[in-house]
Amino acid sequence: MDAATKEHTLADVLVIDDDEIMRDLVADWLQVAGYGVRKAADGRAGLAEVERAEPALVVTDMCMPGPGGGVIIRALRQDHPTIPIIAISGHFSLSGCSAADALTLGAARALAKPVKRSEIMRTVAELVGPPGPARLSRLPPDSA
Repeated sequence: MDAATKEHTLADVLVIDDDEIMRDLVADWLQVAGYGVRKAADGRAGLAEVERAEPALVVTDMCMPGPGGGVIIRALRQDHPTIPIIAISGHFSLSGCSAADALTLGAARALAKPVKRSEIMRTVAELVGPPGPARLSRLPPDSA
């Protein structure tokens, strides 16, 4: 990879969510904007992806079967303390899945589902930098 290519390599974001539709939607938004994206369908696969290649940012669902977002956040804070984490959940009122739980465990931000494209894009950009003005300007406005 030459120097010019390296300058344009954008942040690698790992999206962990057992809900395939939400996982693919968030990943698609980020890819269209120009971020590099990897996906994992559960906590075990997500933690394995982090060990394979450390991402610039992790977006994780809080409530999943198996290791949920709380376990993922704890593991990342212990083994990869510099990776910013965005916790998302449609169940923030449940114990162990709340925004307060996510933030107390070390998530940088906590967002409620359904997540709007503009909200996730703004939050990702705040944590790892913008994807690039040319790509961002081509995104359609939120439909909701």
